[in-house]
Amino acid sequence: MSEAQNENQAQDMEKYFFRASAEDFKKIPGNPIAYWLSKSYIDVFVRSGSLSEIASPRAGLATGDNTIYQRMWHEVNLSHIAFNCTSTAESKNRQEKWYPCNSGGEFRKWFGNNSVVVNWQHDGEEIRNFRDDRGKLKSRPQNTSFFFKPGVTWTKLSSSNFATRLREPGFLFDDTGRSAFPEQEHQIYPLLGFMCSNFANAFLKVLNPSMSFTSGDIGNLPVLEDILRNSNKAVFGAVTLSQEDWDSFETSWDFTLLPLLNPDYHQPTLRCTYQSLRSHWREMTLAMQRLEQENNRIFIEAYGLQDELTPDVPLNEITLSCNPHYRYSGDKTEEELEALLLADTMRELVSYAVGCMFGRYALDKPGLILANQGETTEDYYKKLHESKNQENISVDSCSLVVQPSFLADEDNVIPMLDGDWFSDDITERFKQFLKVAFGSEHYEENLRFVKESLNIRGRRNYSIRDYFLGEFYTDHVKRYKKRPIYWLFSSPKGSFNALIYMHRYRADTVSVVLNDYLREFRTKLTAHKNHLEAVSISASASQSEKTKALKEIEKITKMIAELEEYEREVLYPLATEQVEIDLDDGVKVNYPKFGTALKKIPGLEAKED
Repeated sequence: MSEAQNENQAQDMEKYFFRASAEDFKKIPGNPIAYWLSKSYIDVFVRSGSLSEIASPRAGLATGDNTIYQRMWHEVNLSHIAFNCTSTAESKNRQEKWYPCNSGGEFRKWFGNNSVVVNWQHDGEEIRNFRDDRGKLKSRPQNTSFFFKPGVTWTKLSSSNFATRLREPGFLFDDTGRSAFPEQEHQIYPLLGFMCSNFANAFLKVLNPSMSFTSGDIGNLPVLEDILRNSNKAVFGAVTLSQEDWDSFETSWDFTLLPLLNPDYHQPTLRCTYQSLRSHWREMTLAMQRLEQENNRIFIEAYGLQDELTPDVPLNEITLSCNPHYRYSGDKTEEELEALLLADTMRELVSYAVGCMFGRYALDKPGLILANQGETTEDYYKKLHESKNQENISVDSCSLVVQPSFLADEDNVIPMLDGDWFSDDITERFKQFLKVAFGSEHYEENLRFVKESLNIRGRRNYSIRDYFLGEFYTDHVKRYKKRPIYWLFSSPKGSFNALIYMHRYRADTVSVVLNDYLREFRTKLTAHKNHLEAVSISASASQSEKTKALKEIEKITKMIAELEEYEREVLYPLATEQVEIDLDDGVKVNYPKFGTALKKIPGLEAKED
């Protein structure tokens, strides 16, 4: 080998070696073997204090059994949730059972992941005394002095980058929703900006290259205290956008209005309305990208790392659900992303419509209407009446005074069948909703737009009914993270389906499903079968008509047999039991009480962390 070749080989080998001093490692908290660090990185540790000097990163409550003590907020009575508690002392005297709890969640920055509530009734009396059979305490109610205080929160374990969110007053926090509390409340937003920056992300990878973000790692982040004294307008803007995005979905307890129904985006047709809303979402996403890059720039310049870090933030890290680049993983084209976002927006429209059918929502009043166990349409009219600020009118006469533009279902049972067999059939009710919400003038065009948007696989002769029968409930279970609020009574082969709203469930609801729907449906099928039998032997019917009638008779005969078995083996015995439920027990306990009467939810029995 020539001397020149040896020299080239040596230069190539040099690329794969790092020279580092053991003394440099000692300058980094925890002494990680971060041999790749530049002098600029090491200097940051030398001249900075640590985050733990200006804020307290803490691990939170360990209940001992989340299945017993935690719920998704939508599972329980809304009136049983204390949204505005200010201290553990106050919680001693409050009667609500459930309290909002920061509990980790998906990769999301600035605001959100507010979905979990925990049983902290009477200052956590049950949790504080949760013991095993030998009397050993199973729970660990630690750092309770920080409960209900504002701060920042993050997910302890992540498969993605580090992200923090604003922690509003009134929350507890658990071990998976670690939180940090600055000494002074005015430092919360600057601290949030710091922890959401790519600077913090880069240095966390130095302190701990794993995806487990412990309180100790967070506390060791290098912080120049001066930069947390200044207000960072980018952070306020980012939180505002993220909160708007989070609250635009019905899975937020602060959801008030479906974005498609917001007057700001109203256009003559649903298609144009969506395009207007989509334009707003693009502006939101790009505005968030600018704010995050400005936030990054502030910290990069403050620490003198312009040669090490870039403020750029890719679109797939702009954690807004209205941003398809973040919402959908995988290597998808722009066209595919847009199709997915459109389809999901129409699914959200259908879901909201079903909520209006059950009285959970109403077109005439923002936010939740019926969200407590056993509430009826009488309560529905009363709440709409109250929203109109009408006084001195009895509850009994409310239905005469308040005329909702779209009525809630009276008996809390909505049939979901292959055909228009009932006046309150879910497909027909959705069509009514579409006319009321978006007007009759462009109804056919709007209905076609919804249908085409939902038909993302391009199936032939696809209809809204096909969506309800084949996809709606799967989407609902996914939306509510396997804790659905609408429950589907379904016969073994799906010939009979009826939806109920669990918050309106009563002990006689199964009897209503049985007597007013299953048996009535079977009676109608039998009558139709008799008609077809007459056609099959009619002298005036053509051979093709007779053949078609015979095929339909065979199909209906099998359906009737299925319904008879479902009634005999499942629904009738269940109706006689008059099953009681308690929403505080959660879906995981209540749903299985109905056995095979309800559509099976895969993974419902899975053990929780």
